[in-house]
Formats: sequence, structure tokens, C-alpha cells
Amino acid sequence: MAEPIVAGVAESDLGATPDRNWLDNAGIATVRALEDGGLTLADVDGVAVAGGDDYMPALVLAEYLDLEKPSLLEGTEIGGSSFENFCGHVGDAMARGRADVVVIAYGSTRKTGPGRDRSLEVTHPVDGFVRPTGLFRPPGAYAMAARRHMHEYGTTEAQLAEIAVATREWAAMNPKAAHRDPITVEDVLESRRIAEPFNLLDCCLVSDGGGAVVLVSEAKARELGVPEIAVAGIASTSTHRQDISEMPDMTTTGAAVTGPKAFDEAGITHDDVDVAQLYDSFTYTALVTLEDLGFCEKGEGGAFVEGGTTAPGGELPMNTQGGGLSYCHPGHFGVFVLIEATRQLRGDYTGDRQVDGAEVAVAHGTGGVLSSSSTVVLRREA
Repeated sequence: MAEPIVAGVAESDLGATPDRNWLDNAGIATVRALEDGGLTLADVDGVAVAGGDDYMPALVLAEYLDLEKPSLLEGTEIGGSSFENFCGHVGDAMARGRADVVVIAYGSTRKTGPGRDRSLEVTHPVDGFVRPTGLFRPPGAYAMAARRHMHEYGTTEAQLAEIAVATREWAAMNPKAAHRDPITVEDVLESRRIAEPFNLLDCCLVSDGGGAVVLVSEAKARELGVPEIAVAGIASTSTHRQDISEMPDMTTTGAAVTGPKAFDEAGITHDDVDVAQLYDSFTYTALVTLEDLGFCEKGEGGAFVEGGTTAPGGELPMNTQGGGLSYCHPGHFGVFVLIEATRQLRGDYTGDRQVDGAEVAVAHGTGGVLSSSSTVVLRREA
């Protein structure tokens, strides 16, 4: 089956955008991503959006961009893994000749935009049992999962901190990253406690911003002459809804299902992976995903990340833009892991920031509260 090609990627301005709304940030990222691939809005015949603050965000963004009768409109909302999931839907549409140029986009003003406390709002029967107890979400829910992992496997706070330290080393080389000053394991452990076992530096940022990825058919990619970064494998699943109380096993996520499927579809093994871009809403999110994707055995994630395994020069370069922990996190980080994976495979960087000879990347999105999982294998074909 023909594989969709990533023709362009881009972010909007990140950090704080008080003069913009989610639509502005998604639109700016879209235009920049199209320019990155040598395309214009007139070329777009499909749009896929998640996380927008409006009802039916795909329709809203299509109208905002003044797209003329797009043939593909996709708005399946499964949180931070939506964008990886979209890659599969777009690939199916392209294989059937329904679209040639599709924009996957996201935008938010999570940091400066209007909001309200929904912590006690009951929208599902389970909420009536969980939320009134005072569970602080999302940090409290993720913290429960991390504590369970510690109980079962002996994982330590210092091991979780290793992920934050390695990620900050990558962020130090990224001028777009919100936090670039070096940190140590001790800095993480001594930062303000948020929800045991998480300290402040175990937790992702809260940012404004947007991101976009442009997928094109193989024929369109050849016409454009862009590097052929192919979606070689894709798989998605879910284990529960939004409440951690419904998670079948707090130490195992859906990545244990999606990883093997995506790897098999792409025809790769773990030894083939040059760079990993994994959702890191918290240090535990990245650790459990590494295990579930099979980069180490279950329960060995803590030992695996010790000693700079995921840092520059490490065995498995991970979150080379600084991740949600140090680069940005506007709410749905999944689009940004696709952006960085593409840039690494194109060889966009210089010096230590560029993973030498990168040809295969794994991009993984996590949605909800460890609820949904989507894995994409990207491969440089030419």
C-alpha cells in the first residue's frame, strides 16, 4: 500500500500568545508547514484537527483558512494521540485516491486563554465516584500510576528525574525551548512537590501554541521534490476513558499493543530505531512508554534511562527538541513529536542536536490520562 509522505512541518509562536486564540495558532502553524513543503493553501484538499476549543474544529479551521470544498475532514478526538491516529486515516484516504494534500493541525491558548475549573464537573458516571474525592488531575492521576510502578518494580524518583535531565540537555540546544538552563537529578528531586512522587520538574509545561504536519501522496511528494519521510507504520488503541480508576493496569499502557503493530507494519525492529519522540506529559509517561514499546523489559524502565541513555550521545536519543517537559506543551503534545521526528529524519539540524544518520524514527502520542495510545514509525526513503 502507498505510504503518505510528510512534506512539511511547523509550529506557530510558542509560550504565551495572549493576542491569539487556538484558531490563530493552528492557522499560523498550517501556513508555515505548507511553506515548509513548497505548498499553499490552494493545494490543500483535506484537514484533520483535534483539541480545538470550538465545536467541530475541522470545519472551523477549514472555513478559517478559506479552503475550497476539502474532500477529507477529520476530527476524531482522542487527546494527545489524535495526530498519530490521523496519520492512519489520512493514509487510508490517500490510498483510495480521496486526497493528495492533507494538513494535520493543532492550536491552543492553554497558558493565557480563558478557562474554568472543571475538576468537580460530572460528565460520566465514573466521574461521580472519582472527582468528589479531590483527585488532582492530571498530576494526581499520573502520580498514582507512577507510585504503582514504584511499588511493583522498585522504580525510584531519581530514575524518573533522569528523564527530565536528559530532556533538558536536548532543550539547551533548541532556541525555541521554554527552558534551556541545565538541571541535575538533585535539581529535579529538590524542586517543588506537586503530587507524590512528582516534583515540579517531573511535570510538563503549560504553553500556548500550535503545530501542523502536511501529509501528501507519494506522487505529490515526487512532484514537490521533498525528502520522502514516509509513514511506514501506524497503530492506535485505548485502554479506558479519562479516569485513572478505570485503567486496567496502571503500569501498562496501550503502547504495549500499538508498538508491536506499528513496528511490524513498518517491518522494523528496535535496533532499527535511530530516534524516539515520545509523549512526556510527566517523566513517568515517557518511562512507561519506553517499556511498553519494547525498548526495555517491563519494570526495567528506571534502570534503562540511567546514565543518559536518552540524552545527547545516548543509546536512544529521545525527545530531541526538549519534549513537553522543557520545550512546550500547549495541551495536545502529539503533533509536536511528529514535527521533531520529521526534522531529525530530514537532517535539519547541525552539531550535537542532529542525530547522526537518522533514518527511522518512532513518534508516539498518549491521550487522556494514559487512556489512548498511537504509534507512528517514520522512515526516510530518499
